[in-house]
Amino acid sequence: MALLAYVVVALSSPSLAQVSSSETLLVQERDGNRFADSADAYTLGGGDLIQIDILDVPQYSGQYQIPIDGTINLPLIGGVNIEGLSLAQASQKIETEYLRVLKRSEVTVSLVAPRPLNIWISGEVNRPGSYALRLTPGAGNIPGVQYPTVVQAIETAKGITLAADIRQIQVRRYHANQERVFYVDLWKMLQTGDRGQDLTLRDGDAIFIPTATEINLNELRQLSKTSFARDIEEPRMVTVIGEVQRPGSYIVLGGDTGTGIRAAGLPTVMRALQLAGGITSLADIRQIQIRRPTQSGSNQIIELDFWQLLHTGDVAQDTIVQDGDTIVIPKVDEINPAEAAELANATFAPDKIEVNVVGEVINPGSVSIAPNTPLNQALLAAGGFKPGRAKSDTVELIRLNPDGTVARQTVPVNFEEGINEQTNPILRDRDIIVVSANPITRFADNVNSGASFGVSALSILRILDFLGIISP
Repeated sequence: MALLAYVVVALSSPSLAQVSSSETLLVQERDGNRFADSADAYTLGGGDLIQIDILDVPQYSGQYQIPIDGTINLPLIGGVNIEGLSLAQASQKIETEYLRVLKRSEVTVSLVAPRPLNIWISGEVNRPGSYALRLTPGAGNIPGVQYPTVVQAIETAKGITLAADIRQIQVRRYHANQERVFYVDLWKMLQTGDRGQDLTLRDGDAIFIPTATEINLNELRQLSKTSFARDIEEPRMVTVIGEVQRPGSYIVLGGDTGTGIRAAGLPTVMRALQLAGGITSLADIRQIQIRRPTQSGSNQIIELDFWQLLHTGDVAQDTIVQDGDTIVIPKVDEINPAEAAELANATFAPDKIEVNVVGEVINPGSVSIAPNTPLNQALLAAGGFKPGRAKSDTVELIRLNPDGTVARQTVPVNFEEGINEQTNPILRDRDIIVVSANPITRFADNVNSGASFGVSALSILRILDFLGIISP
């Protein structure tokens, strides 16, 4: 049974390299070249289970497990080394040995159970290392053998990472003191269905998957859903830093699509932002960055533009994350009021933020407001100033910074002002707005708490105010 394996070179390279100092030969197959695998291509070795049939001498026939040194002990003739021989060559060698003791000898060697192939896989796979891959025997006197392929080896190694360049996968094969390097283009297989790219493997093959030097967001999304990428349902640990409500590390599983089942969403950057509480009002969503570690120890930098996602529906910007990713949300240089209102309704913004309005307002306490809400609206949400008691020209804004420091800002109040940092700043989660009492109220409260008058202190202050002696 003939098995074909095709190799296509993604890079233009010489077909024959110079002989190295160790006298091994490097052969790089050119685009379009093919090499054939047949039953004779399988070479026997330690671990193979074979059936030896001698015509008309059934008592000498039987099954044999080839030992590690490749030498089997047969009746009458003793040890015969068949290491590295094909089934046909082994049949011929044993037949020749039996002719020394038998007048007529016709020997057939067939494969019952092939030994596993030992291959090495390195580069951009989730679990690089050495693997034993099983072969599947065929049927008949000289059965064909189904070899594992590059894709099967990658799947065994838990799939490629999202930093992989699947256009230039290398398979190094050693035979007869020569090294051949085959280039495999799995992207071509994905796009055109060219299964010839899925090279069949041999014992001792070494697979290397390089790191991509160029990043295409559309291709990344397609790659993440292939059978030889990491299972999309598996959790992945990422770190989110910068302008989010709760920076830190999170396990990303995918989002809720409202269907009530786990087949929900994808483990994307947006899902990671949602887990981190959403972006802050200062987030620059045009320059989101992913720092992705590679197997070589360097970082792959991926630039994302969520503003483009919002306005053009470019879902490729919301790329799939993988273990070890660090998502960086930078700070915007200047807040655009129109954009701030739009971002407040985005799915990667928090649903609500909590601020505290204390002091001389009608309903002091915690207030739930939409993200990117300005100070004026928070005051109104708390019922507005208490008539006659509040100092209504200025308030104090107290903010806890991420580094643990506290910032205080006196803000002039003008309800006709639009959003701006001086008179109507956008609020952040856990901000505190302090509305002080006016001077008349403070004086009256102090007098009333310190002594008792026949005429109330507040009445006296109102008289003085009416006479223009004091002003609130």
